[in-house]
Amino acid sequence: MNPEGSVTHWIALLQSGDDEAVRSLWERYFRGLVELARKRLCGSALVGEDEQIALSAFDSFCRGARAGRFPDLAGRDNLWGLLLTITTRKVADLVQHEQRKKRQPKEGRIVNQSQEAADIEQVFGREPSPEAAAEMAEEFDRLLASLHKPDLQAVALWKLEGYTNEEIAARLGRKTRTVERKLEEIRRIWEWRSDHDA
Repeated sequence: MNPEGSVTHWIALLQSGDDEAVRSLWERYFRGLVELARKRLCGSALVGEDEQIALSAFDSFCRGARAGRFPDLAGRDNLWGLLLTITTRKVADLVQHEQRKKRQPKEGRIVNQSQEAADIEQVFGREPSPEAAAEMAEEFDRLLASLHKPDLQAVALWKLEGYTNEEIAARLGRKTRTVERKLEEIRRIWEWRSDHDA
């Protein structure tokens, strides 16, 4: 079964409540979510929270899929765009929560632990609305479609899934420098697109 077909199959199984599909999707995407969260948290005091955020994002996705919140979800591109959206939003919410906490006066502050726990649960428990998720997935699809060469699309997807340049080079049967050039080309295309869409 090709990767696209297997992901589409796993999504359908997940939506019908199959736990094996959860495991298969977990093995395919969790590492990429951790890497994404780690990069987004870089420079913040929350650097060690990457795995927790990835866990929370994946859990939110599974609960949402089983509840029928993502009816148009099909294929790995849509799925990865949705997972990116959920993870990015959770990182932003956690960073915002941490900044609010820092602004509160420390002297004489009575810490309400149950309120703080509820705040953290709200951050980790937040899922994008179906509309926001669909919008982000569409934007991801547009970005991917702007890469008119299949090898650029594959490199972009693998990089977003957390593969190293060396691992991508091995998958392509090419040198690491070739992958670096392809990533530079992808950046140029996406920057040009961003400048012209603004």
